[in-house]
Parts: sequence; structure tokens; C-alpha cells
Amino acid sequence: MTFPEWTKPGAYGALGGAIAISILGFTWGGWTTSGSAQEMAQNLASEEVTLAMVPVCLNTASADPERAEKLVLVQEASGFNKRKAMMETGWATQPGADAPNRDLATACLAELELDG
Repeated sequence: MTFPEWTKPGAYGALGGAIAISILGFTWGGWTTSGSAQEMAQNLASEEVTLAMVPVCLNTASADPERAEKLVLVQEASGFNKRKAMMETGWATQPGADAPNRDLATACLAELELDG
């Protein structure tokens, strides 16, 4: 069986076009693999849970009988020590968790306007 003369260049062109479209799609077209899509979804879910827990942190802080003393300690801390001090207050511990959450501590600092 003989193939037409244009078959070989046509096949090479189709293959090259498919490769070019794939490269353009993944770099500039916004295409993602399932692994990176799952990672983005997990990060978004984690951020949303943290934001949803901020009111719990604020309520815990307002109900704490030692609130004034703990706020002074947090305000006197500087830089990353401020987040560590917030974590030590116990306000950034999610219900049912044993340890405080770093992201929640940062979000609580921002809501309490103690981050600057």
C-alpha cells in the first residue's frame, strides 16, 4: 500500500502541533494536572477553615478571664514571637485539637489588630 506524498509531513505537523498546544496550554492556558488541582483545592480548603475558625478564636479570647494579661504579653512580643505568644494563650487552638494552629494564630492577630 502506498501513501500519498503529503502523509509524512502531515503526520509530523500534527504531532508537532499537539506538542505545541500542550506546552502553551500548560504554561499560559491555565491547564493543570489533577495533582496540582488537588493541591490548590486543599490549600483553599485549609484557608477557608482557618477563616471560619477566627470567630471561635475571638470568642475564646473575649471569654478568657486572663485576657488583659495575655493581650499585654502578645503586644509586647515582636515579629514571629507575637504569633508564638498568641499560640501560647491557647486562643488559637481549634476545638478538638491538642496543639494551637499557626495559621489561626496569625489570623487572630490580624482580627485583634495586634499584628503590627
